[in-house]
Amino acid sequence: MRAPEGIGPAEGRAAAAARRRRLLDRAWTHGWLVLGVLVFALPIWITLVGSTHDAATIGRGEVPLLPGHHAIGNYATAWAEGGGRFRTTAAAVMLWNSALMALLIAAGKIAISLLSAYAVAFFSFPGRMAFFWMIFLTLMLPVEVRIIPTFQVMVDLALINTMAGLVVPLVASATATLLFRQFFLTIPDEYVEAAKMDGAGPLRFFRDVVVPLSVTNIAALFVILFIYGWNQYLWPLLVVNDSSLETIVVGLSKMIGTGDAQNEWNTIMATAVLAMLPPVAVVVLMQRWFVRGLTETEK
Repeated sequence: MRAPEGIGPAEGRAAAAARRRRLLDRAWTHGWLVLGVLVFALPIWITLVGSTHDAATIGRGEVPLLPGHHAIGNYATAWAEGGGRFRTTAAAVMLWNSALMALLIAAGKIAISLLSAYAVAFFSFPGRMAFFWMIFLTLMLPVEVRIIPTFQVMVDLALINTMAGLVVPLVASATATLLFRQFFLTIPDEYVEAAKMDGAGPLRFFRDVVVPLSVTNIAALFVILFIYGWNQYLWPLLVVNDSSLETIVVGLSKMIGTGDAQNEWNTIMATAVLAMLPPVAVVVLMQRWFVRGLTETEK
């Protein structure tokens, strides 16, 4: 094969070697990516397959890799009756509680963070930055650190075993306030001046200008905060004793017995699969908004 005109044999061999190196690098990269996907996907696949077999198959220690024939029965039992030895709460009830709690936490965090960030970014008042740094410093105090005084406050307010007790202590978010403040600082001053010339007050400017510009950021934060609320374990375990308010994450842990008791792993795995569906659905449905909210910088 003759080399292209103007390219000598040495240059042709060098170009071919460079192409081979690029192909090899690409193959290695894709190979590692596929391996990473398999590592993450294998436990989910085993859970999904295990939810389609009977309890005896899994109880014998077998780890099937192909679906069985008991999927409908397992999921119907988990949905209507619950799984595990005790069958305390049906998955439908726990899913509803978790979804409601996650939605309220996400909506409450976004609403409070929008207002607090708006006040810090657009208003001048004594101690403005001091209040901002007080909010920022709460990042150093996770729920586990302040859980005892928070629990005592819930007891004093008679909010134990209530949805409000599950949601209210987790509503405030320093992270969302910080992110919204940084975004608001990038809004051009011309927008503020134009709103003043049109006679718009602070609330109208917030409603008609700031919130529409923040839609993608709100969507991205909603996905993160919904999953944060959905995965809560310690606080719901502490503040709720009523099975009618039990969340899916806490309920899953209670399904697994201790000692020599035989666990009904088929219904437990079916419940685990059901528990994964809502957050996965939120991420899939809002994926475009999520990516835009994290990457978009133009106003």
